[in-house]
Amino acid sequence: MSEQLLFEFEHRSASDLEDFMPAPCNRDALAWLERWPGWPACALVLYGPAGCGKSHLARIWAKRAAARWLDRALPPGARPAAVRAFVLEDVLAGDRLTDEVGLLQFYNWLVEERGHILLTARRPVAEWPVALPDLASRLRAAPAVAIGPPDEALLGALLVKLFGDRQLVVAEDVIRYLLAHMERSFAAARTLVAALDERSLEQHRAITIPLVRAVLDQDGQGAEPTPSL
Repeated sequence: MSEQLLFEFEHRSASDLEDFMPAPCNRDALAWLERWPGWPACALVLYGPAGCGKSHLARIWAKRAAARWLDRALPPGARPAAVRAFVLEDVLAGDRLTDEVGLLQFYNWLVEERGHILLTARRPVAEWPVALPDLASRLRAAPAVAIGPPDEALLGALLVKLFGDRQLVVAEDVIRYLLAHMERSFAAARTLVAALDERSLEQHRAITIPLVRAVLDQDGQGAEPTPSL
């Protein structure tokens, strides 16, 4: 059985292209980012559930396009002179869209300057509560691509990566047990790996199936076992 060193390191989330895990659920999104600068509009909308890899993809594209991250506030008149590519993450602040007037003005400026912006959100554009008709029409005309739920292979690879980001190595039987009993989502994988890391440090124990079972039972993160495993 693999063992881990029980020391608390500052963990780094790998976010370069070589660290990205292509899968059926994200293949279209990756293809659209690689298609830049040949997008049919100045904007591309990338949407999907929390933790699905939107930020990772945004960082990959931003590095390639030399893009700048924007704050939620888009002050009128603020037009960077030498930058033509931008990222605006989590466009929806709860149930409210980021400053609509500022976003519309910025969008129009991008059209004039032939710039580009990558927008990320958890919901598709059709569900955004956009009050300004001009902004709504522009956003709905932009290409949008979804990141779907992970399949078993991707979720297993993600678990290994998340443990690796924390400098932890776990046995294959632990990964199989997690896949059979955890909620199948990106967010659940991140939450569970963090909880296991914390519990193993607190109790000075390796991450084993009994520890996983205890965390799942206590935190209520488990799901019904899948019959295929």
